[in-house]
Amino acid sequence: MFLIVWIAGLSIMALADESGFDTPEKAGSPPISGLLQGPFIGHVEPNRVFIWARAPAVGNYTLDVRIDPATMRSFQESASADRDLCMVWTVDGLSPNHDYTYLIKDTGGKTLSGNYRFRTAPKPTDDGATRLFFGSCAREDLGVDQLWQQAAREEIDIVVLLGDTPYIDTTELDKQRARYAAFASVEPMAQLLRSTPWYGIWDDHDFGANDIDGRLLGKERSRRAFIEYHANPSYGDGENGIYTRFHYGPVEVFLLDTRYFAATEPSPFHKHRASLLGRAQWDWLRRGLESSTAPVKVLACGMIWNEATRPGKPDHWGSYPHERRALFEFIGEKKVSGVILVGGDIHRSRVLRHDTQDLAGYDIYELISSPMHGSVIEAANAPHPALIKDMGVPNMFMLLEVEQRAGVVTRLQARFLSSSGEEHYRIDLLD
Repeated sequence: MFLIVWIAGLSIMALADESGFDTPEKAGSPPISGLLQGPFIGHVEPNRVFIWARAPAVGNYTLDVRIDPATMRSFQESASADRDLCMVWTVDGLSPNHDYTYLIKDTGGKTLSGNYRFRTAPKPTDDGATRLFFGSCAREDLGVDQLWQQAAREEIDIVVLLGDTPYIDTTELDKQRARYAAFASVEPMAQLLRSTPWYGIWDDHDFGANDIDGRLLGKERSRRAFIEYHANPSYGDGENGIYTRFHYGPVEVFLLDTRYFAATEPSPFHKHRASLLGRAQWDWLRRGLESSTAPVKVLACGMIWNEATRPGKPDHWGSYPHERRALFEFIGEKKVSGVILVGGDIHRSRVLRHDTQDLAGYDIYELISSPMHGSVIEAANAPHPALIKDMGVPNMFMLLEVEQRAGVVTRLQARFLSSSGEEHYRIDLLD
């Protein structure tokens, strides 16, 4: 027997049985293969979540979310050829830091996914520990599969992919879509993302070409494919770029687009030099940093924030020193606390502590996490006065662990792990 009440286009169903919602599937269990890719958990907040999937055909699809043992809510979404069959459901009206289960059905009621679990974000003031995964430069191979399996064992809360995830190297829309679909089909990653929220930003190879800037022809096609295959909270200004931000517990992450606008307009800080982020993104970033209440603020992008890498590579913030300096000065002027820089790209993992006392009011750490695949670039082991640690280790990822008690961050730590689970470096970031 069912009692169904329709409210604002969604159904709330009090169930007399548990049809379709038995025990949530365990990690490693075989997926139900009715979907082409997914489902993946995207952007998550205390009261809502985005869920992404790619349908097997054009049509309407239902996402059922178990609210409690007696209540289910159903959300509708359509798959179209125009979006390459990609769908994103927005599930709202949820409770903070709470577990839910979900599954996907077609219009005939056929179940297309397993019964998976997700957890909403905690409130920013909640006590507890948050574990964020950062990685870049991934391929579809055994080494990266093993990395994803190790990441799942770490019980992380958030996955952040920093670009070259995947390698595409073209702006042709069909090829962009095909590469994203192949990457989303990697089963160990898919197992993790069915229950773990993930966010992405691009670097050069997924933007369209190696070491390229915003003058790349066809970049609007790359943006279109990126949006189709991600469930980020936003994408640039809605028309250009893909920068975005999210808040999880005591951490706010600003994902910066260092490709779309690079070298396309004069810098807001030096009229005779090019901008890396572009004026609109700079205005967005400065407003966001000034208004942020998070004790830890991560500025993450695909490229590195310094200039020490393989000889002849211009593809880094060091090629835009006027913009990097302007950022540090803004942090100092507005007394923006808790900033950490994160980057990828160079096929080495590194830790730097920049001497920014005079500009920002405190030294700022830079954490570089690369590569997730097995190709290390030895020539990128370049000296830098701020360098603390260099690691030429394949199949590497970084965990940023933040613990908050009574509104105060009591632990802020970065750990660099390889696919075997070996910890190669650990650093406490609280001075």
